[in-house]
Amino acid sequence: MLDDKFGVLFVCTGNICRSPTAEAIFRKLAADAGMAGAVAADSAGTHGYHVGEPPDPRAQAAAAKRGYDLSALRARTVEEADFQRFDLILAMDREHDAILSRIAGPSAGHKLKLMMSYAQRFKEREVPDPYYGGPQGFERVLDMLEDAAKGLLESLRKD
Repeated sequence: MLDDKFGVLFVCTGNICRSPTAEAIFRKLAADAGMAGAVAADSAGTHGYHVGEPPDPRAQAAAAKRGYDLSALRARTVEEADFQRFDLILAMDREHDAILSRIAGPSAGHKLKLMMSYAQRFKEREVPDPYYGGPQGFERVLDMLEDAAKGLLESLRKD
């Protein structure tokens, strides 16, 4: 828990595409819903390929078109303390979930879920990595993450 807020950590591979996009979407939706004071969001990667770097320019451009600002975010890796700090840790795909499960250990395993488990319109359980594709991949990821973030927010409202 972060400052008495419900803390959510979004996790992908390098923390430059999917997870920072999810963080920005969730923050904006929470603010728009009047819940910014009740939730805190962050993002991290399972690998340190891009530590300290801003999100991918293509992710930033696609997100900006929809009103999400990723420019202040910087990549970091998941650390052991995250499993105490955050109430919910959301993996973008099963590989991230498996890595997080190994790091978390049994005492924090209950905090781990797939981001798409909150999706309402999409049937996919994993958010595809847009890094090696074209702009349409980033748009698809935005569609999926917006859907899942809305479902997550509804879930937190009910709780």
